[in-house]
Amino acid sequence: MPPSKLDEEYVQNSFHTYLKSSLTQAKAERLIEDQVLASAEADLMISGPALCLYFAALRCTTNPPSVPLPRATKSAPPLELSADNCPPAFLGFLAVWGATVPRIQGLVPHDQHDLARIICNLPPISIPANTECAGIAADLRAVAIEISQRRTFQDRYASDLQAALDAGSSSSGLKVKTSFVPPPVYSDLLSPESSGYGYKKSPSPSSPSSVLSAFPSRTPSPTILTQDTPEIDFIRETLYSALAAVLEQITASPSHNPHPLARLFRHDPPRAHFAAVSLAILEVATTQGIIIPDQNAIMCVSAREPGGHKLTPNACPEPLRPFMMELIAVGRDAQVMQDEDNEATIKVIERGDADIPEPRFERVKVIIIDGVRVCGDCADNGSRARKRSLEGRAVAFANRVNALGLSISRIKAFRDREKEVFDVLGPRP
Repeated sequence: MPPSKLDEEYVQNSFHTYLKSSLTQAKAERLIEDQVLASAEADLMISGPALCLYFAALRCTTNPPSVPLPRATKSAPPLELSADNCPPAFLGFLAVWGATVPRIQGLVPHDQHDLARIICNLPPISIPANTECAGIAADLRAVAIEISQRRTFQDRYASDLQAALDAGSSSSGLKVKTSFVPPPVYSDLLSPESSGYGYKKSPSPSSPSSVLSAFPSRTPSPTILTQDTPEIDFIRETLYSALAAVLEQITASPSHNPHPLARLFRHDPPRAHFAAVSLAILEVATTQGIIIPDQNAIMCVSAREPGGHKLTPNACPEPLRPFMMELIAVGRDAQVMQDEDNEATIKVIERGDADIPEPRFERVKVIIIDGVRVCGDCADNGSRARKRSLEGRAVAFANRVNALGLSISRIKAFRDREKEVFDVLGPRP
């Protein structure tokens, strides 16, 4: 008789227990500062859970890897989370984490510390840095992104941050409060129990003014990035137009072969929302003429300017500049990736090979929708090693896009109207 699966809520509670201690430990080791915990910047939603997975890997003593779970009572027997008893929703996470455990434990101590720094977007201390660390960090951050997209995580994340902030005493003696606010809830619009799909008519991506005109007017938010801030308007119009294009791909897919994002909207609406935003960022990044890398600018869609509006980071308010700079960088790297994919395909065809490899850029899209998975083709010889390298680069790039999606959702002026976007453009049960 197979072992029974653990209760999903019990595993979630255990993870948050470890996340609080991991954030507290990271704070003590100066990997994360109090102001970062308080600001709850978007990347902390990734680096925090990734650090939790990293510390769990260091403590692991079993083969295959498993995670000791906190005891419900002092008299309760010890219990470990393994592939045998893991709830189905977390099996993928456990498998990717388990594949990193021997790689993490095989690092020398200073490389392990560098790995923790890379997870937190800090530069490694060793020169040159161990290249293995970047690949491991990418895998852990990819799992962390999937965890952070779960609504059950978002609803409890603020208390995890606050517990880490409350640990130890601050120099001023004042209690610092975290500013984290969960994103809007989309699951009330998209019922996973629905047996079918109906879709509202999406505004045409070529007519972005129709996208914004469908939204009710709102009182400007009390922030530098208000609804009347021209720069955030330009970015919103551009992203919402791209989001319309992404969601219309769902409506265009036949019912017998639905778009992967359509399936995700049915089974996991919160993750589908994040995936749609990330795919919209990719749409902006790769649409001809929008990202202008050599001018460090974005040609934004504008209902008021038919030819578009050229926007640079320097023209934006300070809170918007990091997002703008990363969006331009992602666009530049996405265009390079597509060029490399085309060159690789041409070379394969010229050699007469019948097996054309999946373009790395398409692999990025798959990871954004389906999440990271364990690669079974990881032997250290020739072509297999190269496949692992290409997969690692695809995971790292997908992480950047997903992190950018989390960042834009953290900007209040965008977040306040994001729910309205899905009211207008999103699929309905």
